[in-house]
Amino acid sequence: MSKRILILDDNEDILDIVHETLSYERFDVKSTSESTDVIPMVEEFDPNLVILDYRVSGTNGGELCRQIKSHPNFKHVPVIIFSAYVNHADELFAYGCDAIINKPFDLTELVEKVNHLIK
Repeated sequence: MSKRILILDDNEDILDIVHETLSYERFDVKSTSESTDVIPMVEEFDPNLVILDYRVSGTNGGELCRQIKSHPNFKHVPVIIFSAYVNHADELFAYGCDAIINKPFDLTELVEKVNHLIK
């Protein structure tokens, strides 16, 4: 059974590229551009890893990460935060994420981090 990955990014181009790349790597991928969809999708999809864009309308990726990490059924799920704000890594890690990928990013770096966290 393939590993499940949930992705949030409000940039449709990035969402499509990341979705396609991870699908090509044989992951079962669900994606959304709406922050309000994330928690219900986590509960329904039961992902092995979540990737969240930090800057999205509504609840930011950091707060969503905190909600996932505080949920008893999902606190073990690794979370990666995408961010264009490279100087704020300490603030992002304070949300409880397992990794940060700075935008713009290399797809090889993305796949390596995903594979490392999802073993």
